[in-house]
Amino acid sequence: MKKIVKGMLVTLTILIVFSAGGWLYLRSQIHQPSEQARQAATRAQTTQPVLSFKADLVKGPQIIFYPGALVAPESYSVWAEKLAAAGYQVSIVRFPLDLAVLAPQRAHQVLAKHQRAYVIGGHSLGGVMASRFAQQHQARLKGVFFLASYPDKKGSLRQLDQPVLSVTASRDGVLDWSAYRQAKQYLPHHTSYQQIKGGNHAGFGSYGAQKGDYVATISSQAQQQHTATILLRWLRQLN
Repeated sequence: MKKIVKGMLVTLTILIVFSAGGWLYLRSQIHQPSEQARQAATRAQTTQPVLSFKADLVKGPQIIFYPGALVAPESYSVWAEKLAAAGYQVSIVRFPLDLAVLAPQRAHQVLAKHQRAYVIGGHSLGGVMASRFAQQHQARLKGVFFLASYPDKKGSLRQLDQPVLSVTASRDGVLDWSAYRQAKQYLPHHTSYQQIKGGNHAGFGSYGAQKGDYVATISSQAQQQHTATILLRWLRQLN
């Protein structure tokens, strides 16, 4: 019996060590915001698990945003602040280990606090999870947008009546373009497709270079501005 207990303790210790090691490794891989994004984030309101950019004069639905995998929420603060200044409250959701797949229903926490219509979107893997949430919760939904992302079969929006926006960048080396094209079968026919020339995958946030991405031929600031402009043009059509 003592040998069995000792063996179980050894096994448990090994599992704990490996789990802790995996957690530390993932934490070390998280992309942190640039100084510009960090500064913008200081002007937001943080109420766990949400980073909120308030609008002084609300002009449209609230925006819920799911970050890309292993990207700190503050990394999207630059364009989020621009949208808030234009009258749209933006709530960037924080997830365990910065992975939306670990808590895809967290948008509920935003909707519970603000009983208004909403638009939801996401970057990369965050967009996949955002589409699943939208597909399941259409009561107050006004639109869905994707930044270098697309829905999967579980989050199919093919029958969705609300507007959908898909934004990509011509120098994106991370997006699986073949999967992106195939995923169009899960988008409604009225989806609006926009592309930022010279932009890349990481440029939809402000967190520096990303492994596998191509070098952008426009500045990070330029891509942030293009992203905000495209989103605002689309959002104004929803009102």
